[in-house]
Amino acid sequence: MKVTKHQRQHRITKLLETRAVGSQTHLVELLAGEGIEATQTTVSRDLEELGALKVRLPGGDTAYALPELPSHQVAPEDHLRRILGEWVVEAAFSANLVVLRTPPGSAHVVGSALDRSGFPGVIGTVAGDDTVLVVAAEATGGAGVAARLASVSGLESLSGPAGAILPDSAGIPLPAATKSANGATSKTSKTSTTSTQAEGKPDGGNGTKGETQGRTGRAGRSRD
Repeated sequence: MKVTKHQRQHRITKLLETRAVGSQTHLVELLAGEGIEATQTTVSRDLEELGALKVRLPGGDTAYALPELPSHQVAPEDHLRRILGEWVVEAAFSANLVVLRTPPGSAHVVGSALDRSGFPGVIGTVAGDDTVLVVAAEATGGAGVAARLASVSGLESLSGPAGAILPDSAGIPLPAATKSANGATSKTSKTSTTSTQAEGKPDGGNGTKGETQGRTGRAGRSRD
């Protein structure tokens, strides 16, 4: 039977929901049993686009599962934790936006999992090749969502704009480099101000003190 890609992927979703599919070869056989012809290469691409990951079942066997599928074998939050923990390598935020970095070609897996998870404070995602842009609700803010996502992903640090403050409950520090950059900026500004004042301190509105002394010295030499 010839079917479209969407029809085939719909059948794959149903099979993964109702059967323990342990390999791509097994999935090809199950599809063939329903009259759908597909090669292992095609099935591999379908599984990737669907965001399927292998999970360990009770007893030690493994099977493909989708993040959005309810399952008595693995709780939905465990699906999300497994996906974020495996694929997210870096997180950053600014205003109500969060950026998640993944290995090349893996961003859609993370984006799909987040879209279907109902993660608190997330309005939606846009996935590229190795970057997922997460739009946070205004009431929650990017810092709060980023902190929770970083925690679920198992990340030990989070990048944010200068002076950013994370929620006390986040328990995830901003990188030391960010803090030291803030300190350096503050110190430089202070030094610059002091230097400016030293070069020319106002003196009664008639130019700087240094300039006044210079003119006085030249006048004295002329009279001599």
